[in-house]
Amino acid sequence: MDLGYIYGERESGPNGAKKEFLTKSAAFLRALGKDLDLKEMQVKTNPAGIAVSGDVSLYGMWSGGNGLYLKIEEPVKPFSAFLYRHITSMKDYRGGNNQWLSCAIFEDGDHNKIIDTLSALRKQAETEVRHAA
Repeated sequence: MDLGYIYGERESGPNGAKKEFLTKSAAFLRALGKDLDLKEMQVKTNPAGIAVSGDVSLYGMWSGGNGLYLKIEEPVKPFSAFLYRHITSMKDYRGGNNQWLSCAIFEDGDHNKIIDTLSALRKQAETEVRHAA
């Protein structure tokens, strides 16, 4: 969906493409958080300005010090990927190293592949804690 246009009400109105993108993305991230077995989560939407899609972010924790941040926004061509990283708290706005999840993984509709990719952060953090002890 190309949301980088300026059409007034159609773009930003209650039934506009941006509103639809933000609403559906937030619902998707809430469902994804449940599928990832996050114990605590928060989904935030940012409509941003008139000529952009805005973005939707998931902050979630599997356990103390072990969580996930994922941000969905309209990708800028040719870079079609979504940002995700490990976080240590719900207020960790810097987190671990940025990683990128290809938009193609969502287009393929392989939900298990998305879950496996993002769950790898959980396993990696748990392994690091065990080795540090």
